[in-house]
Amino acid sequence: MARVLGAVLSGIDGVPVEVEVRIHAQLPRVDIVGLPEAAVRESAARVRAAIAAAGHHFPERRVIVNLAPASVRKSGAGLDLPIAIGILAAASAIDGERLAGLGLVGELALDGRVRHVRGALSLAIALRDHGCTRVIVPRANATEAALTPRVEILAADDLPAILRYLATGAGLETEPLPEVPIAAPTGVPDLADVRGQARAKRALEVAAAGGHGLVFVGPPGSGKTMLARRLPGLLPPLDFEEALEVTRIHGAAGRLAAEAPMLRSRPFRAPHHSASRAGLLGGGSPARPGETSLAHRGVLFLDELPEFDRGTLEALRQVLEERRVVVARAGGTFVFPADFQLVAAANPCPCGWRLSRWRDCTCTDVAVTRYGARVSGPLLDRIDLHLTVPAVAWRDLADVRAPGESSDTVRSRVIDARDRQRKHLDTFGVRTNAEIPDAVLDEVVSASAEARALLGRAVDKLRLSARGARRLLRVARTIADLAGERRIEVSVMAEALGYRRDEAR
Repeated sequence: MARVLGAVLSGIDGVPVEVEVRIHAQLPRVDIVGLPEAAVRESAARVRAAIAAAGHHFPERRVIVNLAPASVRKSGAGLDLPIAIGILAAASAIDGERLAGLGLVGELALDGRVRHVRGALSLAIALRDHGCTRVIVPRANATEAALTPRVEILAADDLPAILRYLATGAGLETEPLPEVPIAAPTGVPDLADVRGQARAKRALEVAAAGGHGLVFVGPPGSGKTMLARRLPGLLPPLDFEEALEVTRIHGAAGRLAAEAPMLRSRPFRAPHHSASRAGLLGGGSPARPGETSLAHRGVLFLDELPEFDRGTLEALRQVLEERRVVVARAGGTFVFPADFQLVAAANPCPCGWRLSRWRDCTCTDVAVTRYGARVSGPLLDRIDLHLTVPAVAWRDLADVRAPGESSDTVRSRVIDARDRQRKHLDTFGVRTNAEIPDAVLDEVVSASAEARALLGRAVDKLRLSARGARRLLRVARTIADLAGERRIEVSVMAEALGYRRDEAR
């Protein structure tokens, strides 16, 4: 009998699996037990061919492979390698003592090559936490897995190389911990390309500084999508811990490229309005993260917001509050991080021209009301900034002499504002003003009596909910941080109210 350690994915987390192999003197047969899914059951054929390609004989007896714990469903082909090593160790082709403290992850090809697997970083972390000091992974996953601290990552090309390593202790290269330099975002459109829309640009700056959600409403061609796509360029660079979180999620979703195994820029996700609830929030079998989790620490852009399925949008309400997605299935409950900035864009009516100065709207009042009702009030109430984006006049579009501020200039102000936030937020364990807990909001905001009186009058006039009023305080705190002011005065509160007045129109 032999025991080998492997791992499988459960959501975005790795689960260590003990592969037990026993060979009996019975008729040839391979049984894999321990709640395996189809890809794991089919590993018997791949393992048999890979072992033969490596120059070894597959045991012509009964082979029982048990995957423990049996209560966890095993999916994917990443257990091919530990199953093959376990069979060879049980057949005395490998010294079992060399397997102590060793974890194995990889899919086997029929010719013995070791193929890329999904979520190598999460799997390596799980094996390290289970006591492994060395982990063998496919070479295509080596740089990703090497992000795991306090464990030796060995890159393998094929099964024969692994067998030589187990026999001699040499033959596999140790993958060094990759360097992750902090750098400005690359490949993101520049804010200077957007002409006009000074108020919308200011709203983007406030959203970036405080981590606030934002919704643009305006006619076609007013620049809503252009503005939204420039938000990632205004955000501070990812630090190492954030990059590690984002990489784990994208690795578990199978979206990491071999040439770029670690994400160094904030993600920008823009799903089509036909996306399903599972595609947006996560799910499936096996469960994978959805667009909300792929946008973790970045931006989720929902264009044509009223065109999304109503039930899908309503499911976003809890996600925006908790900053995570909980997917409950019969096979288990999966938790996916979803701390993103939501940017939404919508037309004001079905034809789109209701707020346009150039074309007449052909929609009836009933059609406009029905179109607006596709997005519920409770969802809009959870979005901090509401802005009407009018069409840009031709004189502004044609003026090439006075380009606007660049993304680099605005980002420097955003970073300064976040540094000021950090001084009064680190105590509460949050990163941005949008996350300030209600229990300490009044203490952190520090608004003058006149500013609070203005807020009170506006709440009554605009008929804002208690949640909406509290979110206004958070926005006002961000505006004050951008200005370098400790106390919120009337002018700051008035600007914050301007981003809710559009909602009331």
